[in-house]
Amino acid sequence: MMESAVLTIGHSTHSIGKLIGLLETHGVKAVSDVRSAPYSRRQPQFNREALRRALEERGVGYDFLGAELGARSDDPSCYENGRMQYRRVAGTVLFQSGVDRVIGESRERRVALLCAEKEPLECHRTLLVARELVSRGVPVAHIHADGRLEHHEEALARLLKELKMPEDDFFQTREQVIEEAYARQEDRIAYVARSMHPVSKDNMA
Repeated sequence: MMESAVLTIGHSTHSIGKLIGLLETHGVKAVSDVRSAPYSRRQPQFNREALRRALEERGVGYDFLGAELGARSDDPSCYENGRMQYRRVAGTVLFQSGVDRVIGESRERRVALLCAEKEPLECHRTLLVARELVSRGVPVAHIHADGRLEHHEEALARLLKELKMPEDDFFQTREQVIEEAYARQEDRIAYVARSMHPVSKDNMA
């Protein structure tokens, strides 16, 4: 994999040692935290300050980008009927500035985007942030809990299979099929404001 590739990882219920071990296995030297709320009562080892200390003790940098690249935008224009719209978020200046920071960092050292979800296809780090990076020509791969590395294209192929969508469609290009798959998965996981709708699976990211 190219040195400029950006990786992603979900801390899930790992111990801090397991998480850092996964990062070190793949040569990660800096973590960009894309959680909107970097705190967890169930997994306090991943609270922002504790995580920063643990990473820096192992020589891994830490950058919090929850405001720029988190799953919950503070911009009302990024919502429709209370549900966050990823394409609107991707078009904001704030989001693009966060992507710029990740790309800039990746040119200096190996970076991993960190969020909470174990499964990359269940997280905005894949459907929103990684999608934008790939559109800019930056290769992306996802670190799984077992240490396996999955290239973003492989993850998309898996998403099509899970959604029972064809790789090739007589009436659509592959790009159009992929866009539809992104949209379907976004409908499943995108943050929904508590005051208007039930909380989605990605609300704690």
